[in-house]
Amino acid sequence: MNPEKLLKEVRQNLEALKKQEAPLGKFLWESFIELHPADIAKFLTELRKEDFKQILENLPREKLCAIFAELSEGMQVIALDLLNDMSRIDALNCLTTDQMTDLFENLSDDDLKKYLDLLHKKDREAVLSLLKFDPESAGGIMDTEVLALHEDFSVKKGIELIQRLDVKRDLHQRIFIINDKKQLVGFIKLEDLVLQKPLTRIKEFMQDNEFIILADEDQEQIAKKMVHYNLTIAPVVGKDHYFLGIIPSSTVIDVLEEEASEDVYRMSAMEPVKGTYFEMPFFKLLYQRSYILIILLLAQSLSSSIMMHYQDLLTGFLMLFTTMLISTGGNASSQTSAIIIQGMASGEINKSNMRRFFKRELLLAFSMAFILGITAFSRVYVTSGNILGSLVVSLALSSIVIVSMSIGSVIPVVLKRLNIDPAYSAGPFLTTLIDILGLLIYCNVSKLFFLA
Repeated sequence: MNPEKLLKEVRQNLEALKKQEAPLGKFLWESFIELHPADIAKFLTELRKEDFKQILENLPREKLCAIFAELSEGMQVIALDLLNDMSRIDALNCLTTDQMTDLFENLSDDDLKKYLDLLHKKDREAVLSLLKFDPESAGGIMDTEVLALHEDFSVKKGIELIQRLDVKRDLHQRIFIINDKKQLVGFIKLEDLVLQKPLTRIKEFMQDNEFIILADEDQEQIAKKMVHYNLTIAPVVGKDHYFLGIIPSSTVIDVLEEEASEDVYRMSAMEPVKGTYFEMPFFKLLYQRSYILIILLLAQSLSSSIMMHYQDLLTGFLMLFTTMLISTGGNASSQTSAIIIQGMASGEINKSNMRRFFKRELLLAFSMAFILGITAFSRVYVTSGNILGSLVVSLALSSIVIVSMSIGSVIPVVLKRLNIDPAYSAGPFLTTLIDILGLLIYCNVSKLFFLA
């Protein structure tokens, strides 16, 4: 049965599913637990807490593991609170160390101590060591459950060790090599173990790592560099080059998705939301969205003050084109800021070519100002027949475009140097600023011609 159709029927017969007594309930339950864990996890997040708890408790152990790993960190916290101790242990042991670390960042101190006590000593020590790192650093997101071979191992010994691996340990295309001091010294490819002779020492054919990550590096910078070097895996080292773990491609994808999501929120003048939309408390969402709008509303009131100051000048003919000029300035600045924010995020625009970027944008600003100015002059003259008024609107629009594009390219760079996410410069903040400046420019250009 189609998953969507099945879940629709499950919603309609939820009580029968939970009891698993009638033929319908048994059929729905058997079909339900065969669904992909991600589909089940999404369905569970939509249920009431009582229904969520009852279904969780009835899940087979293997299915509970897979579904728990698919839940968001916020829902995992809720699930742990609903499960008994044995089920909690099963659920926690299904997570990798870095996944557990992410989960524990969302727990209170009391809950953290309670759940750590449930873990085996080895897992507990690994989690505690990861918690020392910033959650958004390489140390906070790395995978520590990774195989590393010694440089003096023979190919035969390396293969034997791999064959005895714990089933939870992932085997990657690159295998990193360490020395007696557990320092990273290089890597080999998985196929090398097949191509080399059994008694050959690993250090004889290992390669140097072209990219090594320090444990305190920011996750966003790591993701950019791995994409730039086209790497699917990279090693993480600590003090004295001590090998700590790896950053796999799956983690890079998660980081890029997280950073892109955060940028979307910041471009809307909001703080990034942790978890899903429906997990966030209503009043917290109300606060985050309303206080920004209040600030922007008060800032935008400057436009009203400007219009009141120039009300004699803006009456009649000139007032008709105010919104056209201001919106064009906002659109021009948004285009520029979007280009530079994306360029800085991808690494295409950096310190080495920043001057070239500014020269190019300045040339574009003057060129676009000329084109839009001619367009505005034609539009105003055709509809009004007023040559002087058309010239004023055209000059004001050209000036607004130049200023808007200049500001749109400069502000993200300034924020970056102040260690503030450049994404904040886009959206409502930039639009409000350009609205105020655009109105000032329009009024002052008009004043030069009509009140001179």
